[in-house]
Amino acid sequence: MRILIRFSGEITVKKRRTRARFLERLAVNLQDALRTTEMPFAFSDEGNRFLVESDSPHALALLSRVFGVQTLSVVERRSFETLEDILRAGTELYSSIVAKKRFAVRARRLVQGQHLPFSSLEIERELGAALRPYADRVDLEDPDVTVFVEVRSHEADFFTEKHAGPGGLPVGTAGRSIALLSGGFDSAVASWLMLKRGVALDYLFCRLGGSLHEHGALQVAKILADRWSYGIFPRFHSVNFEPLVAHIQERVQPRYWQVILKRFMYRAAERLARQFHLIGIVTGESIGQVSSQTLQNLAVISQATTMPLWRPLVGLNKDEIIALARRIGTYEYSATVAEYCAILPKRPTTAASLADVLAEEEKLDMGLLDKALEGVSTYDLRRLVLSALELPEVEIEEIPESAVVIDLRSPQSYRAWHYPGAIFKDFLSALKEFPSWDKNRIYVLYCELGLKSAHLAEQMRQAGFHAFHFKGGWPKLVQYALERGLIPPEILPSSAWG
Repeated sequence: MRILIRFSGEITVKKRRTRARFLERLAVNLQDALRTTEMPFAFSDEGNRFLVESDSPHALALLSRVFGVQTLSVVERRSFETLEDILRAGTELYSSIVAKKRFAVRARRLVQGQHLPFSSLEIERELGAALRPYADRVDLEDPDVTVFVEVRSHEADFFTEKHAGPGGLPVGTAGRSIALLSGGFDSAVASWLMLKRGVALDYLFCRLGGSLHEHGALQVAKILADRWSYGIFPRFHSVNFEPLVAHIQERVQPRYWQVILKRFMYRAAERLARQFHLIGIVTGESIGQVSSQTLQNLAVISQATTMPLWRPLVGLNKDEIIALARRIGTYEYSATVAEYCAILPKRPTTAASLADVLAEEEKLDMGLLDKALEGVSTYDLRRLVLSALELPEVEIEEIPESAVVIDLRSPQSYRAWHYPGAIFKDFLSALKEFPSWDKNRIYVLYCELGLKSAHLAEQMRQAGFHAFHFKGGWPKLVQYALERGLIPPEILPSSAWG
């Protein structure tokens, strides 16, 4: 299979030396993508195109995910001496394909400094005439099939499709930065948009909810690394923020929890960025999406660092972000990770003042951030095998009859309906109380998405409890209860199912 690769328009308009540098990087990234097939390939630079020869059935899909590629085509290449040779080859290749269809011919000459005795228009006219007897008719406006011919020197490339690449700039041409990655929709899409602009990324994950939370974020980061980061080897830094979160909740007024937590995340990102000589911090913030992302709160959060902040989602709507997540391939994983909600106060501030936030931070032991960063775990994402990671066995898909079932959702949701016999516990209270619980019992925990319940179950396991969280959270528990007839039909339309 021969694949012709066309460059992003942003590359072709660069000045000569810059264009050469960008194309050199693009060539490196394309060949790195091809090596992942573990099959031999040939790569050649044809001046205004790259040509790849590969027998891998995955080659086209891989190359279509390399930033800097505008379009790709699987081509048939034929040698020629005269226009008649081109007409003969085109008829042989496409007479059956245009049969009883509306078609058009589009030709282009890519010859530089050489003379050909025929023009692009002549190729289109003559090849169209040669194919016309086999087809329904010529249709230049809305053809069923378009036959493309690109001519260079004594060779012509024939094809009928142009597959879209992602465009943008080759990754690695615009420097390196660090992205705050939560595993949810926004931060993954923000990272992808920066990769598209040629920025090589490392990732910082501030772990708030235990090993399973980290594993979910790693799955998202692996997609960004394995599918979209050819030519670079991004690092994933995981920092345990759980002690810091507990400290903030203990010392700070709840309305400031999120703003101050974000400021600590920025500080952690800045430390790592300076350590690895990275430029700026990428975040997934979008104005007004949540309380911590009002203009005023973003202004206060931003002043925690002197490093540049890149916010590629700042003007996007949530539906636009979700659509991009589907295109990127992170949607399914991000839907299960979502944002960790254990530090969500009832009435968060939407207009924090810097003076008030600084006063609240005076109550905190800033050395806890140093301790968290001392214990950072770093993964080489593209070489990481997720299945090799050891995870705590805290998930369960059935509830034993003797189990103590604990509902960690809101009081309102609990009152609307809960699993029969389940006990309501506020998550933060449960984290503090569980050491006094009976270690001889089996505990099954559930919450909205499974993040809080997995976190608490892991903490309980480490303390010697026989604890599990219901896999999949509330949606899967509802399905489980329905299958067993445990939900009264009259309450099925309740808003509690959201």
